[in-house]
Amino acid sequence: MMNKQRVRQYQFSASVILFGLLGACASVPNNKPFPAPAMIADEIKRPEPPKLELNSQTLYSILLAEIALQREEPALAARAYQDLLQNTLDYRIAERAAQVALAAQNADEGLRAAQRWLELEPNSIPAHQTVAGILVSKGDLNQAKPHLQKILAAEGANVGHAFLFLNKLLGRHPNKAEVLALVQELAREYPNLPEAHIAQARAAWGADNKSLALQEADAALALRPNWDDAALFKAQALQSISVAQAQEFYNVYLRDNPRSRDLRLAFARLLVQEKQYPAAREEFKRLVVDFPEQADVPFAIGLLSMQLQDYDAADTYLRQALERGIKDDDMVRLYLGQLNEERKHWDEAQQWYSSVEGPQAFSAKLRVAGVLAHQGKLPEARAYLQAMEVTTNQQRTQVVSAEATLLRDAKQYQEAFEVLGKALEKLPNHPDLLYDYAMAAEKINRLDVLESSLKKLIQVKPDNAHAYNALGYTLADRTTRFDEAKQYLEQAVKLAPNDAFILDSLGWLQYRMKAHAQAISTLRHAFSVRADPEIAAHLGEVLWESGDKIEAKKIWDGALKDNPGHEVLQSAIQKYKVR
Repeated sequence: MMNKQRVRQYQFSASVILFGLLGACASVPNNKPFPAPAMIADEIKRPEPPKLELNSQTLYSILLAEIALQREEPALAARAYQDLLQNTLDYRIAERAAQVALAAQNADEGLRAAQRWLELEPNSIPAHQTVAGILVSKGDLNQAKPHLQKILAAEGANVGHAFLFLNKLLGRHPNKAEVLALVQELAREYPNLPEAHIAQARAAWGADNKSLALQEADAALALRPNWDDAALFKAQALQSISVAQAQEFYNVYLRDNPRSRDLRLAFARLLVQEKQYPAAREEFKRLVVDFPEQADVPFAIGLLSMQLQDYDAADTYLRQALERGIKDDDMVRLYLGQLNEERKHWDEAQQWYSSVEGPQAFSAKLRVAGVLAHQGKLPEARAYLQAMEVTTNQQRTQVVSAEATLLRDAKQYQEAFEVLGKALEKLPNHPDLLYDYAMAAEKINRLDVLESSLKKLIQVKPDNAHAYNALGYTLADRTTRFDEAKQYLEQAVKLAPNDAFILDSLGWLQYRMKAHAQAISTLRHAFSVRADPEIAAHLGEVLWESGDKIEAKKIWDGALKDNPGHEVLQSAIQKYKVR
């Protein structure tokens, strides 16, 4: 199958960040690899720093370092502080030296400074945090362990938050089995802490020990039955094992915790993923009632309603999303325009499209032309497109392609071909124009132009799977040059192995080469990936020719319900006088 014609219209307490490294404080720029440690919730009073004379050399070095930071030269600043570090007894200078070294992305110097800081301020939890974080980033979990134990012990009532962040700290370590062993050892002293169990669950999941992960999630939920975080982890873990088990867990948990926003939202998304759209919409509806301040929820219901072709409901919920102040209101306006197109409410569609501003405005204007054409105003639609202001070649190409699409839909194939040809004179190597020109050429039986255009497109963009597909399909369907067709289609499959349209083309070639069993297998695979009416037409035809007329008719009838006017499907049915 040739690729479809493109349509271009379209607080936590401070301890939550306990285990991070020094981060984006305004005075230490360019330190992205090192997140900032927070003080524990109940800060330990810091000791009085030693009373040292601030001599001229020390003052000079500090000023040099800080000016270097302001000039975004952290490496120079780090060197200055490292010089100060050698003779200082002031833990504040050691702390700053660690910060600056990390800003310069020098973990070794940062570690030396942090260790010196810890020597000068032994009870400093932030110093332990910094040392632990650097050691973990360097992959030394054994050296980091006593610092992590010290931090957890110091957290007191906030230790749960520390465990929740532990996985984030350890997540970058490549040896997930070592991470799991460390987390289990750290958690051993906290058997009745739900967060310790969920930390073990996450570490176990990272180590691909799914049974242990689920066991620890259950232990966390046994200690805190209504804990949404643990429930969400378990649901998502189950989802990767069995969607049915995940759905059962969601149903039970939400029955007992009906106002759990995150779980209901995740459940609704799972249902969408599984294409259970009516059930998903019901879950989103509950969220609308329970959380009336949310704007994204009615937006999601509106999109689901469009999917279900319930355009009145879609209109209601999309308007509700606007009323609730959804952030991307232009996208909502664009969808409102589209659903009014579907309802053939042309004036409303045009009004919504005209109200779109910002990045979506250009796409909306292109669709205005389509609305005009649907009303039988093709000359006005073309004039509207030709008068559009364009600022880039891509926009220019989109306008031309939109005009050609309107002409093609009006079956004015020759004129569509000429419009694209004129555009190619100015942009002879534009991939989209070359592809569209080839498709227009096919409509007027100019296979020579189709072939030359697609071959040029392959030269310009050799990774364009759809160019190979279109050329291979045409050669398979319209000629007997099957060996050439096979080469092009095999390359298309190599570039996009799961593309249903490319698989359809390959199956059609196999049919043309009389390999019916192979063709049926390939076309069934394509149809399972995407139940497209043209794939249904091809699969039905091969089944019919192979003697399985009942199955062929069943596939055609199923496709016909949702696509009653599809040209290729109707052609296949009429060919065999099924109706």
